[in-house]
Amino acid sequence: MKQRLSGRTALITGASRGIGRGIAERFAAEGANLAIHCVSNEEAALEVAEIAKKLGVQARVYKADIGDQIECRRLADEVSRDFEQLDILINNAGVGSTSIQRPTISDATDIQWHKLMSVNFWGPVWLCRALVPHMRQAVRSDVIMMSSIATRSLAPNFGVYAVSKTALEAMAHTLAREEKPHGMRVNIIAPGLVDTDMGESVVAATGRGSSLRDADASSPFGFVCTPADIAATALHLCSEDGRYITNQRIQVSGG
Repeated sequence: MKQRLSGRTALITGASRGIGRGIAERFAAEGANLAIHCVSNEEAALEVAEIAKKLGVQARVYKADIGDQIECRRLADEVSRDFEQLDILINNAGVGSTSIQRPTISDATDIQWHKLMSVNFWGPVWLCRALVPHMRQAVRSDVIMMSSIATRSLAPNFGVYAVSKTALEAMAHTLAREEKPHGMRVNIIAPGLVDTDMGESVVAATGRGSSLRDADASSPFGFVCTPADIAATALHLCSEDGRYITNQRIQVSGG
């Protein structure tokens, strides 16, 4: 069976664990070369790279702070140098509300706002600014923004996070219209609760249990969404099966 991403190259931010790792491993299994980004856990990122190489694709690891413009520029330059053509960008790296102690809108400090906005919104802006012109050279290119169900639920104490992801979505919808003439598809994936470290912290903070397994029973279909579920959606969007899909927000939350 033909691999669905054979010959393509993807930069996946936050790919050392969680959703990003799930996407990286699925994309490698489908023939994509990988630029694997991590913030700090380089050892875990190297594990992903080894898995990818065993699947017969190229894989390199890049360490950078997505919340820093200079670091994003360096990351983009290094990936562009190392790979002949980048044609998939997965803006997955993100910071959650629990990392800033879930303040209300009126209590959130400038530092807390900056922490989430710089990674969740500005990082993708900086990477798109640096890489979209390069990606236009490809016959087909894809950008996926990883958002959240939070932009619709707008739950108390998740406001700063929801604002950062809502800004990301607005940017994505506009980018999709602007880059369509260049053969670029831009889509948004908005997960609900996912079986990741961030999901674990959300369950603990919201009183749904002491672990994600406690949340299985109250989740749609009796289980919490996994990174593999998100990866399947990303694969569909970036493969030939998704060639006519752009400017869409796909919520993966079990309804």
